[in-house]
Amino acid sequence: MAGVSAVDAPAAKAADGPGAVVVAPKQRNWVFRDADGREVTLRGFNVSGSTKLYENDLLPFRTTADAAKSAQAMRDLTGANAIRFLISWEGIQPAPDRIDYAYLDRAIAQIRAFTDRGFRVLLDYHQDLYSAHLFNPGSWYTGDGAPKWVIQAGGYPKESCGICLLWGQNMQNNAAVRRAAYDFWRNRVLTTSAGQVGVQDAYLTQAKATMTYLKQRLPQTAFDSIVGFDPFNEPFDGGLDGGTGLDWEKNHLMPFYQRFRTAMDEAGWNAKPAFVEPLVFWNTGFFEQGGMTSVGRLGTRWVFNSHYYDGARMTLDPSPASDGTYAAPMNEIRQRATDLGTAPLVSEFGNKLSGTGSDRTPWMIRAMYQGMDSGVPGRNWWNGPAAGGSVLSSMQWHWDVYSGRHRELMNGNPDKVQTEGDGWNDEDHSVVATDDAGGVTLRLDARVLDRLYPSAVNGDTLAFAFEDLARSGYGGAGRQQAWLTVPSSLPSLAALVKDRQYGVLVWRGSATAAPTELHLPRSFAPAGTTVVSDLGTVNGVPASGPVRAVHESGSSSAYRLQLTAAAGSAVHAALVVNTTTGTPVTAEQLAAARTELAAWANRQFPAG
Repeated sequence: MAGVSAVDAPAAKAADGPGAVVVAPKQRNWVFRDADGREVTLRGFNVSGSTKLYENDLLPFRTTADAAKSAQAMRDLTGANAIRFLISWEGIQPAPDRIDYAYLDRAIAQIRAFTDRGFRVLLDYHQDLYSAHLFNPGSWYTGDGAPKWVIQAGGYPKESCGICLLWGQNMQNNAAVRRAAYDFWRNRVLTTSAGQVGVQDAYLTQAKATMTYLKQRLPQTAFDSIVGFDPFNEPFDGGLDGGTGLDWEKNHLMPFYQRFRTAMDEAGWNAKPAFVEPLVFWNTGFFEQGGMTSVGRLGTRWVFNSHYYDGARMTLDPSPASDGTYAAPMNEIRQRATDLGTAPLVSEFGNKLSGTGSDRTPWMIRAMYQGMDSGVPGRNWWNGPAAGGSVLSSMQWHWDVYSGRHRELMNGNPDKVQTEGDGWNDEDHSVVATDDAGGVTLRLDARVLDRLYPSAVNGDTLAFAFEDLARSGYGGAGRQQAWLTVPSSLPSLAALVKDRQYGVLVWRGSATAAPTELHLPRSFAPAGTTVVSDLGTVNGVPASGPVRAVHESGSSSAYRLQLTAAAGSAVHAALVVNTTTGTPVTAEQLAAARTELAAWANRQFPAG
């Protein structure tokens, strides 16, 4: 298993932060762009479910040192360039008249462990089932989010989910959970030790205070690395009053988001988008509701922020995932963002790593990444790559360096100490763990998690796809099967990539000369990587020239590929192949592949 210890790959801080991103147009849809106008893909992980745990003081990490070790490992092992950083309303506002600035100082130190290493950060106000304080010491389940004083003032009934096989069923079946959520969306006035206060008003007041403090205390480069805020994780209605999910989004959810947007502006976050989620049930596969089609166009100050979990395979569907399994749901996310006039983000996706059905997880995750890379199945991609849509930015759930080593008293009960998995509601989703020597190790195949992806494209991405050759099992076990298959009409390309990892990027250039960049997985060592492109063909990527490999910002072991084209709107194509193993590549093969790639790109993306 791949891993790094606390002393492996000692990397210097990123000299400059990655900079701000904005929502900007690209042909018929919308993307993120950096200060150079490059199309940015955000790829990374949620940090982390440990924010739900009191043993962690409601923060992702117990210490800043743990945050730094985790950030370094993530950068070195996966080349991730972004995280979703979870914070807790309860941690910030433990009393109705108090903001815990010491909590925020600890959060800031942990955030900087990532921004100092070149990460962009999406901040997330996390909640599940509204609050841990709705649950009793003997409950099957627990929650996180709202402070104890909110629940005490609410006077909610004793919670009970009945026969619920999954914790998420509490959102539909638990009267206490539903009543509390109902009150939040309607801003019920609560009588507290500090007087009467609307519960949503209190939330927004602390949110504004939090954002104001973060802007004051973060260095400018770190603040620029904050891409925006997720105002409320997985919003659920608590009661529709006879309406539909779309009605609820229009009448309750969007007005709350607009109030949060105002708080952002007043706190000095006016240049950053709000990453807003639809009703949690909109794309679950069961009882689908919502999707924000009733709220009007969002525009550049918002991002359509979706989660994706395969509800069917998590419950009733025993079939494995395969090539193209998730093309349709990822295209639905792309299309919904386009309809809303903004960029999309998949801020959570994944599946369990232990228990019944977890044997299917490696290829489920592989297929989800495939669908986010391109909305066209691999078997069809070479014949119609333009239909693949934008490369989706995403953060996988989740990255927990304490996986399997927790000691959480569930609902404060000393007789229910949670140690396994995520330490929360019997979940086990973390893609990493810490070994006995203190090293951070990957629990899934590195070929699933450490991926070739276009982190910054100078111009517009026209098509992208990646063949990772990840096996169907854990620890290198299981079947290996290529999904991105080259048709027989392209024999030179087919021969070059046979039984090899490879990726293809096609893009239209811009008026600037900033380089296009792709993360190179660890398996793509620069000396063993072949690039075929109109910008140059190399067998072994040098450290200089129009096709070159440089270290990822904040890492001394991870690399990115830089492709520099002359300014202009010409179409460029690059084939990137891991040729570390297999028959040595000849100059004749490369010349034939270059000719074939150029002719293919001209057919698929004609000039004009």
